[in-house]
Parts: sequence; structure tokens; C-alpha cells
Amino acid sequence: MSERVLITGGAGFIGRHLTRALLARGHHVRILDSFIEQVHGQQPDPELLGPDVELQIGDVRDAAAVTRALQGVDSVVHLAAEVGVGQSMYAIDRYVSVNDHGTAVLFQGLIEKPVRRVVVASSMSIYGEGLYRDVEGRCYEDVIRVPRTGSTASWDPLDSAGRPLIPSPTPETKRPALASVYAITKYMQERLTLTLAPAYGMQGVALRLWNAYGPGQALSNPYTGVLAIFASRLHNGQPPMIFEDGAQRRDFVHVEDVAQAFVLALEHPAAAGGVFNIASGVDRTVAEVAQLLAGAMRKHGMAPEITGKARAGDIRHCIPDLGLARTVLGFEPRCDFVNGLSELAEWVALQQAEDRVSHARNELAARGLVA
Repeated sequence: MSERVLITGGAGFIGRHLTRALLARGHHVRILDSFIEQVHGQQPDPELLGPDVELQIGDVRDAAAVTRALQGVDSVVHLAAEVGVGQSMYAIDRYVSVNDHGTAVLFQGLIEKPVRRVVVASSMSIYGEGLYRDVEGRCYEDVIRVPRTGSTASWDPLDSAGRPLIPSPTPETKRPALASVYAITKYMQERLTLTLAPAYGMQGVALRLWNAYGPGQALSNPYTGVLAIFASRLHNGQPPMIFEDGAQRRDFVHVEDVAQAFVLALEHPAAAGGVFNIASGVDRTVAEVAQLLAGAMRKHGMAPEITGKARAGDIRHCIPDLGLARTVLGFEPRCDFVNGLSELAEWVALQQAEDRVSHARNELAARGLVA
């Protein structure tokens, strides 16, 4: 059944891909977006959204703008958020204001204009360190990173015998371990949605997203997804900059798969009240990913710069268990990573990107957030 769907933050990377997916299924899309410079640049082009999209420019913290955007809406996808673990550790008021106060303003409006379903973009960052096992198979759910005591100390969490723990697929049932301001705000967005939606006769769903990538990322935003940051560096003739030793493992999921997950979360009857991991199901080291991207962009001699420094708020390993999303939503990631990198490289070759990574690193270092 066709619905009018409001996407907050819908002019961003995931929002644009989701918009196309919803239009293809016959839905009507309204977007509320403030077009902040860090994401959209100094001269954003709203026309890129296309003629079939109703655009309202406004801030999700503005009650009047939210009230206008909710008029006649059947469901909401809440994407509007400040994104970036590192930046969140010093731009605290901004992240809490946009992510948490913005969500509160949205639900204040929804009390007066309830909808069928609200789907919020949560994050894998809320887990902190993922699930681990030791060599005997014992499970460790509450691993906390501690500062290294010297240059020869292990980057990986250790068991009581000093052996590295082994990352294991992390299910939605793992207790949160909020290691950054960003993680705190995403968990708050999630809980506000799952608490307030049913209290007012609506259905709430939260998708915990892993690292989304693909054409359309904000290449000049040094706090966005790591693949976009690497691509911007390579595009400007600079090596990717990697914190720690590069052996930390991440899951990268194509934005088209993420968009499909949001469609399922909006439409599937069994999604109501659920929290779901959304990822590709394949994890790789960050160093491996940097090398694969350099190859896709034909920068074969551009080896990554391994800083050997840790960044406050980062986790070592967190890999997803997709069992719940597969069985309940029917979610199945379809995009091959190597093919996705080739697609990304082709798109990046046609873009202009300002490399701001060194500036971002200096901002963190000046505040003692890199060690």
C-alpha cells in the first residue's frame, strides 16, 4: 500500500538512496533537511533530489518545521543526526542537541500527529566492543578497552591469561557499552523511538547500521564513513590514514542494501518493536580495505599511513550477527564488496573532494583525544 513517508535528514547519503527505493515501490516521499555545510558543502543543490520528492528545508530541532513536515504523513524514517565518533567527543553540545533534542522535538510533534510507524537509524557504535570469545570458546560480553601500557602492548583485548580475545558475531541482545558521545546519542534516539512510539499508538523500529558506503558519500566530510575518508585522501593523492595498527576489523555494507533494510523495516508487519543489525555479514581489517580501495581507484603504489595512535571513543572489533534481520525482516545483503568498491571508485573519479583529514586529526590531537 502506498504511503507518504517523511525522511528526516533525507537529503544525506543514505536518505537519497532510500528515497529512490521508496519511490520505486510507489510511495510518496517528503524530506526535511537542514543542508548543513559539513555534509552538503557550501552550495548544496536540492535539485539533485529530483522532481518527484517534496523537500522542506528546516532543522529537526525546530518545532514549527517539524509540525509542517508531519502534515499528512503516514510513516517516518528518522535519519537526521550528526555523525562522527571522533568529532562527537569534543562537539558535545552539538551532537546531543541535534541527535537527542532533535528526536525529542520530532516525537513531541508526533504526539499531535501520530503515524503508523517510525523507523530510526541507530548504530553499531552502541555495542562498544563487540562480542568476544577466548580460545576455549568462553563468551566475553563486557570487554572494555584500556589504554596500552607501552609500544609493545597488544591492541587487542586480552583474556586473564594474556591471550588475545577473538571477535565473535554480535547479536542485538548484547548489552550496550557506550564508548563515545555519538554512541550515547544514537542509543538515546533508539530508546526514545522504541519507548514513545507504542505509548502513542505507533510502531517503532530501530536499525543498528554498520559502516555504510557507496556513491554519494560526503567526500569532504572528515568525520563521515571511513571508506569516504580513504577515497577522499586517495583522490587527492594522499595515502589513507589509519589509526592503531590497521588490524581492527569492520563490516562494510553497501548503501543500496541499507536502503533495502529501511524499506523492509517500514513495510514488514513483524518489524514493529524490533531492533535489527544491518550489515554485510563479512568483516575485513581496515588496512585490507584501504589496500582494496587503492587498487579499485588505480592508486596501487599508495600504501596506507599506519599512525600507531589510538583515537578516543574508537572500538577495536565489532562484527555483526545478522540472524534476526534475516529471519524476521527477510533482509539479505546482495552487494559484493569488490564490485561495490569499483562502483565507488568510478563515482569518486568524477567528483571534487577537499581533503580535511589532517585538520580533523589535529582537532582531536589538540584536545588530547589521540594517543
